[in-house]
Amino acid sequence: MPRNTLPTRTAAVAALLLAASALSVPAASAQSADAASGDAYVLHVTTDPTSTDYDNRRVDVTGTVTKADGTPAPNIPVTVQEVVRFTTWNPWGDPIDPNYYEPRDIGTPVSDADGKFTIPNVDIDHVGASSLLNADQEVQISATYDEDGDPNTPQDGYFADTTVGLQKKSSTVSYKVNKRKVKAGDILTVQGRVTTPKGVDPYDTEVFLQTYWESQYDVKTTTEHDGFFVMSVRVDSDDNKFVLRTAPRDLYVTGAEQSLPVTNTSAPTG
Repeated sequence: MPRNTLPTRTAAVAALLLAASALSVPAASAQSADAASGDAYVLHVTTDPTSTDYDNRRVDVTGTVTKADGTPAPNIPVTVQEVVRFTTWNPWGDPIDPNYYEPRDIGTPVSDADGKFTIPNVDIDHVGASSLLNADQEVQISATYDEDGDPNTPQDGYFADTTVGLQKKSSTVSYKVNKRKVKAGDILTVQGRVTTPKGVDPYDTEVFLQTYWESQYDVKTTTEHDGFFVMSVRVDSDDNKFVLRTAPRDLYVTGAEQSLPVTNTSAPTG
């Protein structure tokens, strides 16, 4: 019997959809920066520079608010968010949002007499302890304005966004397995080392082991100070995909992925 039954799978998809909708209701429902006929305002937002790297992580966020006729709109409070985006795990091919999002507020500037607003020296980075597994190569900057402040009336909401590219450093993972052929009930042990770029501490890098095609990982551990890790899993008869994935704690360091040369002789064929 498959490990993830239909109710489990449905719940997983629902969770992904809820995560996607958490980007912020105004951003999801507000009108875009390209104003349609009858819109009262138009928002634009940009950053300088348009990309960041390991040693240079700050940008100036600037934007404008104009009225429908193109004249400046002063004294407009604009909510600005930085949104770290992740690729949604979706092996089933369902028509769901290909991304999920982790937003944080970075300010609510008020447009000046020329309709301009700015937030200088914004850190383009990851804040918090959540996993960076599947983090994208860019971060979104969004600007929203809701005339009445009520997200349940999206017809008076306005939205603009831009992206900041992330020039990341690479990491690698090496490994050894105790068995290349396994069967149900066997203990598969994987030990290895994560290597990060010079000057980047490999400590506490997350390491995930996938064993089944529907699940992105079945086992998780973190590395020691030298990047070493070891993890074990009891093999199930359904296990048919053995992949290592790593997630460094730094947004500017990419994870690594390695397919393991492991075959489950108990797995169904076809």
